[in-house]
Amino acid sequence: MKQLTDSDIEKMAAGDFAPDLKSVNRSVRAQLRVGRLIPPAAPSLPKCMRLDLHHYTEEQAWDAIMELAKSGVRDAIIITGASGILHNRFPQWACESLLSPYIISWSPINNGSFSVKFAKITSD
Repeated sequence: MKQLTDSDIEKMAAGDFAPDLKSVNRSVRAQLRVGRLIPPAAPSLPKCMRLDLHHYTEEQAWDAIMELAKSGVRDAIIITGASGILHNRFPQWACESLLSPYIISWSPINNGSFSVKFAKITSD
């Protein structure tokens, strides 16, 4: 492809010059082939995620659930364990905290886990 000179740029600004379209098209096709102009597709999120909170502190569990809620995943199974503070805290977090706007619905699956449907994340 021809390199543009200062005089070529001046001619283009005046409307008297157009670059060689054949070589420009060839260059664009080459860039498309190697993927420089078309960005790679974003990785797709899994339909349902599983988050096991065994051995998490309360703070670690909160951070992990918030990260999951903000990730864009729509459905999740959150395993808290049958007893302990996380099993008691999750319903409180889901209803009365900063997490609640991210959750559409949740329900216990068994004595130690919850099924959660997260709201769709919208970018502002």
